[in-house]
Amino acid sequence: MSRILIAEDELRISSFIEKGLAAAGLATVTVRDGTDALDFALTGDFDLLLLDIGLPGIDGYEVLRSLRAQECTLPVIVLTARDSGEDVLASLGGGANDYMAMPFRFDELLARVRLRMTDAVRVTGAVPVIEASLEVTGLRLDLRTRRAAVGDRQVDLSAREFALAEEFLRNADQVLSREQLLSRVWGYDFDPGSNIVDVYVGYLRAKFGAARIETVRGMGYRLR
Repeated sequence: MSRILIAEDELRISSFIEKGLAAAGLATVTVRDGTDALDFALTGDFDLLLLDIGLPGIDGYEVLRSLRAQECTLPVIVLTARDSGEDVLASLGGGANDYMAMPFRFDELLARVRLRMTDAVRVTGAVPVIEASLEVTGLRLDLRTRRAAVGDRQVDLSAREFALAEEFLRNADQVLSREQLLSRVWGYDFDPGSNIVDVYVGYLRAKFGAARIETVRGMGYRLR
């Protein structure tokens, strides 16, 4: 199983990322300061680093500079609330492989994680375990091409519909609350009073068949 190192000192954000990556089949370890981030990243035990710039101790820029100075080629995606052009250039110029400004959607983060890990395979020849597809009772999602099928019939899904469908297939027969789906698919900075989950479940029912996604009263939804 691929292992992701998360260097993030804000508990709400790190918990959101941990849960989403675990649901995607990726193992995580989280550290809260720059010193630990550097030490853990240099062990060689991880396939990718998600690095917050605003870490206590030594900041993310210094972690990144130290890694590259020691010829560590671990892929790094910088996560930060700073989104100025100077910060982007500083991150990429310092050796980051990618950059995401907060708040971000988890489906976009996951897509970038998979992309950077695939890039690492091309460079190093290492082969992390990255799932190619998900299939549950006739529903199939191709995680590389982002295509969906019901039996032999191809189904067109928007990016957000695909992310929601992926959560259901990864958690088949489990009840997922609206809050869980909002957090994992729409991001940690969500409006808990929104009905957007119900709207998108309706879209998936129309495309997959209404009986496939069951409403569990007072709890949420379940893919049967």
